[in-house]
Amino acid sequence: MTSIDESLLLKTAAEYGVPGPVARELMARTRPCLYLVPHEQVPAALRENARPAGRTGGLPALPDGVDWPEPREPLVLSVDCAALPHDVLDIELPADGHLLLFTEIEYPPESSVVLHVPAGAATTERSATYESKESNESNGEAGEVRVYEPRTLYPVPGLTLDGDGEAGPRTRAFLDEDGADEGANDGAEDGAGAEDALDSFEEAVLDMAFGGQRPGVCVQLGGFSDSWDMAPDVGELVLFAQLAGQAIDYNVFTMNLIVGTREDIAARRFAGLQYDQQC
Repeated sequence: MTSIDESLLLKTAAEYGVPGPVARELMARTRPCLYLVPHEQVPAALRENARPAGRTGGLPALPDGVDWPEPREPLVLSVDCAALPHDVLDIELPADGHLLLFTEIEYPPESSVVLHVPAGAATTERSATYESKESNESNGEAGEVRVYEPRTLYPVPGLTLDGDGEAGPRTRAFLDEDGADEGANDGAEDGAGAEDALDSFEEAVLDMAFGGQRPGVCVQLGGFSDSWDMAPDVGELVLFAQLAGQAIDYNVFTMNLIVGTREDIAARRFAGLQYDQQC
């Protein structure tokens, strides 16, 4: 799994004025993830050996007898599971084959589907044009699925932070002590100095885990969600995937989140996944 050497963690914490015990508590609130990004966003140290593992948009390659899932939402993401780094995530994705995600990113989808195409299965690329069930056969009307421009994506391990999680006792003491000191000295906002230091340290840790500045717009597998509204990964639900609309279409400003239980994800019961679109 993604981690940071403790000596480096403590050194970075000291640079931001964050005590070591607080830094350790921070790491307890992290979960590993995989970012899927264009080649130019892969950190320089990893770029030479980067191997593609995903694609946004394009047309699906489906096995014989498997049609485009109804009601024919666009294909927004394809993931080559065998090309993903192993032993990074704390959720169990298929070891091989392809995951295909069909959903609507511009408006709340009527239906969203994740399919797993087994490795070695004979597949055929499907056409975006199909005979509409509502068309009049005599006039030859047909429907057409929206096809987004294909973009190749590369996996980069990273860490995510539970922003809604309760801070540990040492972190609360650090913030409370700073607030008391500032209040006694000049009446400044309680804990502002410590809060700023902690926020900056958190950002530095997450960037460090990525190997550079984390992408603001991307596809993410696993980890904690970076939701714009209420986080859907609560209770027994964990994040399966998160797709920024702009990662698929530059003109779409939505956040698309898919969650499920660890058990359903591991057993490939993808019909049990839940979808949330925020804008």
